[in-house]
Amino acid sequence: MRRIVLTCLVAIGALCAPQASAGTRAVVQTRTYDVTGGSGAALVDAMDRQGPRHGFMTHAIATTSYTVDWDLDPGQGNGFCLMRGVNGTLNLSYTFPRLASPATPALRSRWNRFFAGVRAHEETHGRIAREMMRATERSITGLRVANDPSCYKTRREARLRIKAIYAEYEAKQNAFDRREHRNGGHVEHLIAALTGKP
Repeated sequence: MRRIVLTCLVAIGALCAPQASAGTRAVVQTRTYDVTGGSGAALVDAMDRQGPRHGFMTHAIATTSYTVDWDLDPGQGNGFCLMRGVNGTLNLSYTFPRLASPATPALRSRWNRFFAGVRAHEETHGRIAREMMRATERSITGLRVANDPSCYKTRREARLRIKAIYAEYEAKQNAFDRREHRNGGHVEHLIAALTGKP
């Protein structure tokens, strides 16, 4: 599951704008929830009961959520409105299960393989989100519009580009989930390996 919020802060004027610069950064937070059980099937049941909410009625094994903030600094120069600064912050949050009960060596080994697969899945969502940030930065850095004394057209164009790139990368996130969660897909294999089913 992914929760995405995009905000765009536009600063005009030297007093409220940072120095002209461009860049994105990621702030990552990882949360865990405890699961207990003496078998792989019991652990899957615990994740179904205690995992992060996915919709109204179901729970996910793990989630990736993020918010995106853009701080844009347009300004006038040589008859153009120029995007002088483009700074983005990706606030990325992962939620993972944590094995909190004693386990036999065989179950611990299966759990470790399962968890490595779950982490790789969620970190792929994070990588796609980081790629979205870089693509957005490239798209709006240096943006300039003629005959735009109030920079209204420039800000509007920046918002349109941000929205279009968001839609493109959200489609990539959804396509990745469809591949991973399809019948016979990677997630199904991870669960089967944890429960010891062929």
